[in-house]
Amino acid sequence: MTPDQVQALFTRKDGSYFCARWGRPIVPVVFGVDDATLAIVKGAIEAVVALAGHKMAETDPELGANLMVFFLRDWAELPQVPNLDRLIPDLGPLCDRLAAAEAHHYRAFRFDAEGAIKAGFVFVRMEGMLAEMPAETLALNEAVQAILVWGEAAFAELSPLGRAGERVILRPEIGDVIRAAYAPVMPPVARDGSHAYRLAARL
Repeated sequence: MTPDQVQALFTRKDGSYFCARWGRPIVPVVFGVDDATLAIVKGAIEAVVALAGHKMAETDPELGANLMVFFLRDWAELPQVPNLDRLIPDLGPLCDRLAAAEAHHYRAFRFDAEGAIKAGFVFVRMEGMLAEMPAETLALNEAVQAILVWGEAAFAELSPLGRAGERVILRPEIGDVIRAAYAPVMPPVARDGSHAYRLAARL
């Protein structure tokens, strides 16, 4: 990938550059799926975390679990989740906006004092094509998009996933970007486009 292509992955709607990685071990918890699907989702997260060279843990000393993944049928379900409004500000109005937009995904991150990710919240509305998507594909896609803070349009035109025969895999160039972003010499957060050139040099 060229530096411009890498930069596009982390360019926000307002034109600013922002890339952040996790600054602590990831502790996922998954809601709204059966045990079989739970194992698939956690397995996908483990695989992407291993690819990044990052770590997972059994518990987060501050939050307990720090990556919360919710699968739901309707946005109206979320305000009924106990205490979720403490974690997601203005949860009711947010769900109204998501419902009006017929959104299928919503992701939110919390950051530590250095700007690294300390918590992530992933919401997936299982309706239409998503409801028919194989669990392995959906889980890998969500894991990839939770491992870094990507730009809103990073994968709008091209999925981070591809096919190898009958298998769905992470596109190698996206895997390389993830590995590069987690290299020890790279900063946990970057707000300058020159960061994309450093990433590209490591691909």
